[in-house]
Amino acid sequence: MSAGNLIELLSEMDRLHGRLLALGEKKTDIIKKNEIDKLNQLLKDEQKYAAAARTLEMKRQQASAQITGKWGASLADCIESVPEAEREPLRQWQQVLMEKLERLKELNELNQQLLRQSLQFINMSMSTVQPSPVQATYTHPARSEETLPKRSMFDSQA
Repeated sequence: MSAGNLIELLSEMDRLHGRLLALGEKKTDIIKKNEIDKLNQLLKDEQKYAAAARTLEMKRQQASAQITGKWGASLADCIESVPEAEREPLRQWQQVLMEKLERLKELNELNQQLLRQSLQFINMSMSTVQPSPVQATYTHPARSEETLPKRSMFDSQA
């Protein structure tokens, strides 16, 4: 089998990863601006693209298996299995996709850090608004779990 089908799949994967990169950059801005509703919508869109990426990866594996004769073959395996004339386009697509995937990985790590920092800020803010209860008297250890006052954001007795 020729590499034409595989090259078409790699081209589709490149476009899809480009869209995921754009969503990742948009997600960074949304996280920085703390726009939760937009973030939820963006995550739904991102899930659709991730599902499409999984589908394309399955098709790529099938095409790679047809070229190499073994399931789970990598793009490098395909490059070695095709005629010399078809190797260069595959090498170029391999390089392009590796660069995009690396950029996507970096962007996801940045977004993960931003979200982690946001959660730390929220936890810190919550602890200043709602300090932990201090027990001033001795309580028997067996009873301490039962009688501790419940922490609540709102005073329902007020």
